[in-house]
Amino acid sequence: MKLITLLLTLLLGATVAFAQATPAAQSTGIAGNYEGTMKGQPVALEIRNNNGKFEGRLKNGEKAYELTGAAVNTEGTLQLNFGKDAKIDGKTDGATITGNWIAGAEKSPIELKRVVAAATPATPATAVAAPVNLSGEWDAVADANGQPFPFALTLKVDGEKVTGGSSSQLGESTIKEGSWKDGKLVFQLEGQNGTISMSATVVDGKLTGEFDYAGQLSGKWVAVRKQ
Repeated sequence: MKLITLLLTLLLGATVAFAQATPAAQSTGIAGNYEGTMKGQPVALEIRNNNGKFEGRLKNGEKAYELTGAAVNTEGTLQLNFGKDAKIDGKTDGATITGNWIAGAEKSPIELKRVVAAATPATPATAVAAPVNLSGEWDAVADANGQPFPFALTLKVDGEKVTGGSSSQLGESTIKEGSWKDGKLVFQLEGQNGTISMSATVVDGKLTGEFDYAGQLSGKWVAVRKQ
């Protein structure tokens, strides 16, 4: 557990204790669009982070419910509130939301998956593939020994040089020694107790990669571009 807390501090360059995070801040990484089913019917969910305030809408057939609050704890337990009488209680791993839809006395299982950009269709061998533009804001989730931790990532690519930073409820840190070359993103985040090395490639529109803290703690992380 000490190694997990240390990793989170290094990722975000913060001195604030992990337990002090507010529920609203912890849910940063769940922003995005989701699709799924409930009672055999299609369901669409949109979650937007508007300067720390969560907005969005759940559509189930012709019914629509406005999102009024969102929170997720360090174990991925999730609660989404839709007014006073409806909510989703469940869990998230950053890519899916599973649990129960509760509206008044009604309780139904619900399963949602994050929608990502479709892969570009294969082009003829003579065509030149369009370059990938990583510059912009990304919603990311790191897997620290099975515990999801959401954070925001901002990238600016100039040739092969990458700059930017990361932020979350624990604070902010700046990217150092960042590069984007031959389809691989590599950068470091400098913390007060050491350096985190991170790498990723683009898979189906997502950044998918690994992190390592001095050989003591490692894992995977994934990021989707903010809508």
